[in-house]
Amino acid sequence: MTRAIADVFARLKTEGKKAFMPFSTSGDPDLEMTIRLVPELEGAGSSIVELGIPFSDPVADGPTIQRSSERALRHGYHLSDHLEAVRKIRRQSAIPIVLFSYYNPIYQYGLEELAQDARSAGCDGILVTDMTPEESGEYCACFESNEIDTIFLAAPTSSADRITRITRCSRGFVYVVSRAGVTGAQDQLSTDLLPIIGRVRANTKLPVAVGFGISRPEQVKAVWEIADGAVVGSAIVAQMEKHANSSDLPQRAREFCSWLTGGSNG
Repeated sequence: MTRAIADVFARLKTEGKKAFMPFSTSGDPDLEMTIRLVPELEGAGSSIVELGIPFSDPVADGPTIQRSSERALRHGYHLSDHLEAVRKIRRQSAIPIVLFSYYNPIYQYGLEELAQDARSAGCDGILVTDMTPEESGEYCACFESNEIDTIFLAAPTSSADRITRITRCSRGFVYVVSRAGVTGAQDQLSTDLLPIIGRVRANTKLPVAVGFGISRPEQVKAVWEIADGAVVGSAIVAQMEKHANSSDLPQRAREFCSWLTGGSNG
């Protein structure tokens, strides 16, 4: 049975295109805005949307996304509320949605319960930043049985053995972080990026997406030249923070994403 994420990458490949994958923190500034936002991101030519589940200790995230998590947490939303938001998004949009989380909220919810509820809501993938391949057996089995892709991170510092483990556990695509450290916009892409992509490709036929630090059109284009997809998070979240009080926030986010892609991915 084919899956939405694999279908998207296969279609883009036949069209000679690459994936644009925006990230937004679910519930920032509130869930109603998140529900309105995702169709606008799709309209901007996005291929897959990552929705971050707010967490009180987001150790892999830089200050911009940390602040967005803090704003979302003030509402007192539960993980079930974010899944309900996905369910409502599905009434307007069929774009693949990847949940971006830490393991603590999942553990509190219940692994099997989340896998079932996420599938029912319409989620297509999940990326848990602090889930290691060595400890992922039950985690992967639960989501695999519910046809949700488990996506893992590979870094420039990942050893050959670790890359092998990462690619064996990954479904949908492999997420390569452009540098060691936390999320956040940067001026230049790391020179370590091409070697790590090569090492990942040597271990898997899965698509490779690159994230962390991509914030300008020329960086998106540079990533597209060497990988199958570009993930943009902090730059989009920063724009949403800047225009948080605007009623047309989703449209502003759409315009920003169209600027990032040069209008070439719609």
